[in-house]
Amino acid sequence: MTLRFASRLDNVETSAIRELFKLLGKPGIISFAGGFPDAAMFDVDGVQQAANAALKEEPGAALQYGATEGYQPFREQIASFMAGKGVQNLAPEQLITTTGSQQALDLLGKTMISPGDKVIVEGPTFLATIQCFRLYGAEVISAPIDEHGVITEELERLIAQHKPKLVYLVPTFGNPSGALLSLERRKQVLEMAVRHQTLVVEDDPYGDLYFDAPPPPSMLALSHTVPGSREYLAHCGSMSKVLSPGLRLGWLIAPAELLAKCVMCKQFSDAHTSTFTQATAAQYLKAGRLPATLARVRTTYAARSKAMGDALRSHLEDAVRFVQPQGGMFIWVQLTGANGQEKDGNALAKRAIEQGVAFVPGTPFFAQNPDPSTLRLSFATADIPRIEEGMARLAKAF
Repeated sequence: MTLRFASRLDNVETSAIRELFKLLGKPGIISFAGGFPDAAMFDVDGVQQAANAALKEEPGAALQYGATEGYQPFREQIASFMAGKGVQNLAPEQLITTTGSQQALDLLGKTMISPGDKVIVEGPTFLATIQCFRLYGAEVISAPIDEHGVITEELERLIAQHKPKLVYLVPTFGNPSGALLSLERRKQVLEMAVRHQTLVVEDDPYGDLYFDAPPPPSMLALSHTVPGSREYLAHCGSMSKVLSPGLRLGWLIAPAELLAKCVMCKQFSDAHTSTFTQATAAQYLKAGRLPATLARVRTTYAARSKAMGDALRSHLEDAVRFVQPQGGMFIWVQLTGANGQEKDGNALAKRAIEQGVAFVPGTPFFAQNPDPSTLRLSFATADIPRIEEGMARLAKAF
């Protein structure tokens, strides 16, 4: 039997990262490939207490169908959480709960993108976003970045040239680049959003994972300083990296008209995000446990990031080039090819697995003009001895 699949699938490939995971069955392999938080960092006791509180205080609401927009106590807690990060005048009604921030991106794709529309993303950017936007028929265009995030002069040139439906950015410790968009550039992006009347999507799952000094305020928090910019800004947030990805909780903040369209589309897909996980997270945030959890995660990830950077420099010397991240979960590496050493991340990935270590080659993270000399390493799930051993194994793959 031949099934006639939707033509939209012609533009989408299977995730290269998921395909790589099929090769990781070798016993004893050290993996820096995943983008997962460390399960040892989960506040299991706190989540259990929050779940018990949800079932005790509002069992009917926690276990029943709920509003598509989200469970109101959770929305209230998120509005308060965002206010603590400098977002002014955010009412709970100005955000909706999503099933992870991935659903927020899917809803934006459904509501904003028609086949043939152009969308601008960073090069490199979050792989699933490229796939999501292409699924809805977008032509995805890459804007170049450096260690300070998207290069705003190039971004504005591309906006003027292509007149995209939206611009998607991960400005704070981006996946995969780890780049941190500077305060000056954040304001410039807001100004060009108004100037060109173009929607900017700010995806911020990593902003709370800083190591030393906090990052600049989110573009959402800065929007009050650029008149009119709030009307051209959507903001995606997530509990996945700071509390638990298994809860599948995210949120979308957007202009009222866009938010209403997203609610309508969400009704068609899942009716609503799990009320039980929303109620649990609401109780967790209400109990005030998140700051201590974040402090523990930041300390752990900071030490692992430093250890990985030190080990890269020690074992690979001038064969690699990278910027030490100030937060997040990733180090973005470029192979230099110095002294005739390997310069192809895809070829190196295969030999690395033979040596018992895994990473993700950089090419899938580019919507256009992929750089084969790049690769992504995650330090989040490996302790320092495994990081050091993994880097020693990686050196043997050259």
